[in-house]
Amino acid sequence: MKKRWVKQKMTLLVIREADQSVKQLDMSKMLVVAVPLAAVLSISGFIVGLEMKSSAHIRSLESMMAERTMQMEITVKNKELAIQKLQNEIIRLSSQTQDMKNEMQNITELEQQLQQLIDTYGVTEPTKTSEISALSWDAVDNVGGDLIEASQEQILQLAQDTRSDLNQIKEMLGTMRHNVSQTLHKAQVVAGTPTEWPTVSTRLTSSFGYRKDPLTGRAAFHAGIDIGGKVGDPVFAAADGKVITADKDGSHGKYIVIEHPNGLKTWYMHLHKIEVEVNDTVSKGDRIAQLGNTGRSTGPHLHFQIVQSDKPIDPLPYVKNSKK
Repeated sequence: MKKRWVKQKMTLLVIREADQSVKQLDMSKMLVVAVPLAAVLSISGFIVGLEMKSSAHIRSLESMMAERTMQMEITVKNKELAIQKLQNEIIRLSSQTQDMKNEMQNITELEQQLQQLIDTYGVTEPTKTSEISALSWDAVDNVGGDLIEASQEQILQLAQDTRSDLNQIKEMLGTMRHNVSQTLHKAQVVAGTPTEWPTVSTRLTSSFGYRKDPLTGRAAFHAGIDIGGKVGDPVFAAADGKVITADKDGSHGKYIVIEHPNGLKTWYMHLHKIEVEVNDTVSKGDRIAQLGNTGRSTGPHLHFQIVQSDKPIDPLPYVKNSKK
């Protein structure tokens, strides 16, 4: 049956124009079927080939796009990391700048205190220096140069170098503050040492130590020195300090106690009038009272004494060289 179908033939009639005869072609049935089938298979193979080639091209493009996307993501991530680093550096620099401002403020305050001491106890000639105006980051006039743009790495390195410089400056400021603080302390100790003669009179009527009590006539210890004078004469602070007592009683009369930075205290007794109040800050040579004759006293005078660790000491070695 199969062989018969292969051997069967088909007749094709080719009809041409009216004046021409019909042409008859005898062809194998298998050939008639095979030729269109081969054409279809060929076209199908061509289409499949195009699709495979297109798919490969698409995959290649997708791979390239994925690679470029990854590169872009890496670039963006690197930029974000660089920006984050710069932000962190700026925060650290800002914090260090604030610390240095505080150090500078401390040094300025110490310098002002030193200047007050200098103004009070001595005069120095100012040093002449040339003045240079401050630099400006955003100046646009009177500037120039080649355009050399800074990269992110250079900016980051500049921030790190600046942080290192700020650390060095901070250490220098710390050293300066320590030195100025020590100098100020020494100056305060000098200023707080009672070396100023406390009255206008220099007439010593009683010394420090044991004596015959002027009221009882018996031996007694005298804790200071007595300086004779007139009622109303000015009384001066022997050193810088703070008034801790301004009071009166039957023995001391009207009296003042001043505490000094070096741990000493000075007492001023038998006053006529007190001219300061408790917690007042006084400087060496400031007028604090008027000489008087109050309390346990036989005449106008100032009882002046110095106390160290709650024990009276002889005040004369401290004030005897005073120019007053």
